[in-house]
Amino acid sequence: MKRPLALRLSALSAATALAAAAGIALASPEATAATGGVTGYATQNGGTTGGAGGQRVRATTGTEIHAALCGRASSSTPIIIEVEGTINHGNTGKVSGGSCNTAAGVIELKQISNVTLVGVGAGAVFDQLGIHIRQSSNIIIQNVTVRNVKKSGSPTSNGGDAIGMESDVRNVWVDHATLEASGGESEGYDGLFDMKDNTQYVTLSYSVLRNSGRGGLIGSSESDLSNGYVTFHHNRYENIDSRAPLLRGGTAHAYNNHYVSLNESGINSRAGAKVKVDNNYFEDSKDVLGTFYTDQRGSWQVAGNVFDNVTWSSPGSENYPAGPNPQSTTTVNIPYAYTLDAAGCVPDVVRRTAGAGTGLQVSDGNCTPQTPAPDPSTPTTPPPTTPGPTEPGGTNLSLGAGADGSSKADGTSYGNVRDGNLNTYWSPSGSTGSVSVKWGSATSVSRVVVREASGATGVVRAWRLLNADTGAVLATGTTAGTATFPQTSLKKITFEITSASGTPRVAEFETYAS
Repeated sequence: MKRPLALRLSALSAATALAAAAGIALASPEATAATGGVTGYATQNGGTTGGAGGQRVRATTGTEIHAALCGRASSSTPIIIEVEGTINHGNTGKVSGGSCNTAAGVIELKQISNVTLVGVGAGAVFDQLGIHIRQSSNIIIQNVTVRNVKKSGSPTSNGGDAIGMESDVRNVWVDHATLEASGGESEGYDGLFDMKDNTQYVTLSYSVLRNSGRGGLIGSSESDLSNGYVTFHHNRYENIDSRAPLLRGGTAHAYNNHYVSLNESGINSRAGAKVKVDNNYFEDSKDVLGTFYTDQRGSWQVAGNVFDNVTWSSPGSENYPAGPNPQSTTTVNIPYAYTLDAAGCVPDVVRRTAGAGTGLQVSDGNCTPQTPAPDPSTPTTPPPTTPGPTEPGGTNLSLGAGADGSSKADGTSYGNVRDGNLNTYWSPSGSTGSVSVKWGSATSVSRVVVREASGATGVVRAWRLLNADTGAVLATGTTAGTATFPQTSLKKITFEITSASGTPRVAEFETYAS
């Protein structure tokens, strides 16, 4: 019997925490845009180069990304935007200009061309905030994490899609990205990677898509058949209910992907779609290929795939699984050159290369990861916005306040985070947990500094800062340090660790009025 998605997510989160504790999850290395590595259908129709040859700027907020787009000479002037830090609703505002058309609450790549967004340094995380590509062309997105984008609940962004493309989009390459949710439609999430309304010549490569009810689609309905020419290769689909992807019309090519825990269906070719499926590894999954939930059938060409513990349902009036012995029902002519890894090594090579923070490594076609040569470096121009936060001044409001939190490790104390002593610390009972500072009356806070104890610097990998009075998220991040937010009057503020590479040790949780 299939477990509810929330339970499957809990089990996978535990496995992820164990992997992190074992040292598998490494700190993200510095990365630059490797524009020479574009593959698949994104090489067609004139190719995809993104912002190659353009000015290189650094952005640490969503507003700075928008400002970089708006600061160009024209909407087609090439630009490479290096992104570092956490991009969220609190730091993503609308910016106006003749070379851009932006909006708050979403990274808006609208009516523009020749742009590269690449995560650098400690990494780029788009937290609860999606990337929207609309009426645009020649776009590269590399080395970024996009997580927990919702279409319902709070906050909402981008229709619930992590990355969504629509309305006459051409030539997009998304590479070494991590796209993840924390549930399905009932929890407020939609697709991780959606293409609709005349989107063509797209490649998704070396990426991780996980923990979602819907992996993604090509075509929003049975009448939206103007999309296609999409390549999926060396990606890992993990704990996805369906749409890995869903194809309505058009042509796709899926090779050397690792699909694990596809819970209801996988590659769903329907409404005349054609897909070439070769040298993939399907594992612990159900109905990984076929036409599902419609009588408007699609077709497929298969070769060299491994089906490891895959189950198949019986055919029905709206259910046409390709298995248990998948056979080709069409022929798909691929117009570009590509090299196939043997299917048997796909789980290993994808594990080592896919996702953000893996050094942009790619397979050499012999199941061996290689680091591609980056494009020639050019000087980085500071973003045209206010500099980031500096070390706070004034009185640390935590001194003398109260403290509590989730279960703590033996020998540690909540009070250690507000005693002004870096030699004492609080640890959760596991790799995640929360600690709070509280006051007897409402206190105005706009800046927080979290200091990890000696020997534990960098252990915290992801966190949220919460107004414990209301539950509102004040800030999020990927490493401990300084966080600023609009001044808020509250009685209790909580630092919640959602991911760590071991057992965190928080020495001080400092709070400041300004």
